[in-house]
Amino acid sequence: MGAVLGTPKPARWLMLGVLLVAAIGIQLVFPDGHPLRAVTGGEAALWLIVLGAAAVVWVYKIILKRLKAQAVQDDVPVVAQNGSFSDTELNRYARHIVLREVGGAGQKALKNAKVLVIGAGGLGAPALQYLAAAGVGTIGVIDDDTVENANLQRQVIHKDASIGTPKVFSAEAEMLAQNPFVTIKPYNRRLTEEIAPDLFADFDVVLDGTDNFDTRYLVNRTAVSAGIPLISGALSQWEGQLSVFDPARDAPCYSCVFPTPPAAHLAPSCAEAGVIGPLPGVVGAMMAVEAVKLVTGAGTALRGQMVIYDALYGESRQIKLKRRPDCAVCGAGS
Repeated sequence: MGAVLGTPKPARWLMLGVLLVAAIGIQLVFPDGHPLRAVTGGEAALWLIVLGAAAVVWVYKIILKRLKAQAVQDDVPVVAQNGSFSDTELNRYARHIVLREVGGAGQKALKNAKVLVIGAGGLGAPALQYLAAAGVGTIGVIDDDTVENANLQRQVIHKDASIGTPKVFSAEAEMLAQNPFVTIKPYNRRLTEEIAPDLFADFDVVLDGTDNFDTRYLVNRTAVSAGIPLISGALSQWEGQLSVFDPARDAPCYSCVFPTPPAAHLAPSCAEAGVIGPLPGVVGAMMAVEAVKLVTGAGTALRGQMVIYDALYGESRQIKLKRRPDCAVCGAGS
């Protein structure tokens, strides 16, 4: 009747509650055989069962409503204020925080860090993904290429639907989808002598994942001039290499090890020589690990050392590198 008359639902439930309480009261107050007890069931037990069932349903609905509200709240990223961590971030980075070498201080350092990645291709793709997942607060990426079908065999940050999209914007979308708590700075342009100094000045660490020597030497010169560490990786067919070049901390720079670029036929590009798909993931992830170590101070970074990984035979070796006093970039000849 209440529904037909348009009575508000709370008022209808109140009326039902009053009737239920009245029926129970009649059974408890009036003596046996009273007409009112007879017409309302004759005993209180039935109404008490109804009351108990109604209470169970009511409590269940309240609990369900709270669980739904909590689920919606957990699904919405909570933006941390004043550089602190939200509850969602603390849960996300819990595996870092429990690591003795990282801890809360290390995770805070990652949140405050600014890391620049040169190239969003084979090495840049996994490095960018893991830097974002690790919670590096500001990640810059510079590249002037667009996503091509031939990239997707190894550049796993890009998707088929991104073909034709500038790589920096494709990478930005995937990183933010993975971790909305980081800031991405995409630079859809080629790195040049004119812009490199100002760009590097905004970052603490640089990762070089490029595939041409002109850019590698430019990145090295600029990093040395800025006094910031350079994490450099390279690939060819089944082999990858990785090192941290940091002459500001008495480690060699890239030019100490490779003073001149090799002849073109001695260092063919991946397009010419080929590269096995998972290899960039291995080396790019190692580059991200070195960046995390540099930022947090954990372990020993690969300064003055180069790791060479041979995927075909499952072998890796490490060689020592030394600064050259006559290096044209970081030595007496600079």
